[in-house]
This record gives sequence, structure tokens and C-alpha cells, in this order.
Amino acid sequence: MIPKKILFADDDPEIRSVVRVLLESEGYEVIEAADGREAIRLADDSMDLIILDVMMPGKDGLSACVEIRRRLTVPILFLTARTQDSDKTVGFGAGADDYLAKPFSYAELAARVKALIRRYHVYRGKESFEAGSALTIRDLSIDRRTGQVTRDGEEIHLTDLEYRILLLLASNRGKIFTIENLYESVWGEPFFYSATNTVMVHIRNLRKKLELDPKNPTYVVNVWGKGYRIE
Repeated sequence: MIPKKILFADDDPEIRSVVRVLLESEGYEVIEAADGREAIRLADDSMDLIILDVMMPGKDGLSACVEIRRRLTVPILFLTARTQDSDKTVGFGAGADDYLAKPFSYAELAARVKALIRRYHVYRGKESFEAGSALTIRDLSIDRRTGQVTRDGEEIHLTDLEYRILLLLASNRGKIFTIENLYESVWGEPFFYSATNTVMVHIRNLRKKLELDPKNPTYVVNVWGKGYRIE
């Protein structure tokens, strides 16, 4: 079996070395980057996960994430000492899939890495063999086999989490999903109160890509006081 490939960017060579040894012991292939610019240069579609330190000199993790997101949908995990809700909102807005606060345990890092890569491959990754034709919602098409989303024939590039939210709602048209439902179904973790903002940021990002007028959505709509649905 070909090992899963992880790009890890951190300006501290000692941290890079320790994390590389940890992840290689779990069977992953690790590519190191010393800063955001190098991460952008090395990132390609062969990666199964990208881990970015937020605070790096030159080009930080947030800026690198934005540029990488223009080309790739691979999951991105941020490592950061800044874990306020406002910081997470900025990070998710840049395209991150998950946060891990410093200092972190290596067991927790390994668990997050495994979960992100597993979800990526199960929902839309290179090893997905999900059967079935494309889902169609007016001029929007979702190919469950390839993970490609198009509107009027033009491809829309979604992150892994954005795609999973869309697929869940589109596969259950008319069903209302509360924020708690969405979080537990898509993230695969027990819901906690601060996750509300996480879900809302991803919904907002999804609408920016799907809708002609994100302030007046016609695909992912609010059911006031209840949640979200696709009709």
C-alpha cells in the first residue's frame, strides 16, 4: 500500500523533526517545509493532508492556506497557539479544516491526522468507490464518484468540509439539519457549543462559492430557528 503523504510546514526545525518522526512511525510519508512560501511551492494534489503552523516568518500559515486553497481541496490542519473563536473564524475563512492548539500531545496530533485523512478518502478521496449517479439540484451537479461539483457546467472548487456539508444536505433534500446534526455528521465528533461558529463559517464559505448572491441563498437555505436544508 502506498503511504499517505503529508506536507508539514513549521519554521522550527526541531518541531519539524519531532513531528516527522512521529508521523513516519505511524506509516505516513512526510514532506517538510520551513515556511509558508515553501509550503505553497511543495503543495500538490499528491498530498493527503497539509499541516501548517500559523505563525511563520515571511509568509504565515494563513496566507499560505489561502494560496493553496486556490489550487487544492486537500484537508488543511492548523497548528497554533491562538485558539480564540475569532482566530478560528479567520482560519476557517482562509480554508482550514481543523485546528490543533499548541502545546499538543502527539497522541492527539496522530488522532487528528488519521481522522482528517480517513474522512477525505471516504467522502471524496482517491480511494472512494461510492456508486451512484450525480446529484442534480437545478443547475448544480454533484458527482459522488469523483467529488466534482459544477454549476451550469462550470466546476466549483470546494474544500473537503464544504463538499461534505453540501453532499449531506443534497443527499437528504428537504430534511432540516440543525447545526448539531451537521457538526456530528460531517466532523464525526460530539457537538460542543463553540462548534456553532465553526459550522456557520463553513456554511458561509460554501454559499460564497455556490450562490450568485450569497446574501440571498437559493441552495443552502436557513430554516429559521431550526437549521439548514436544500429543497
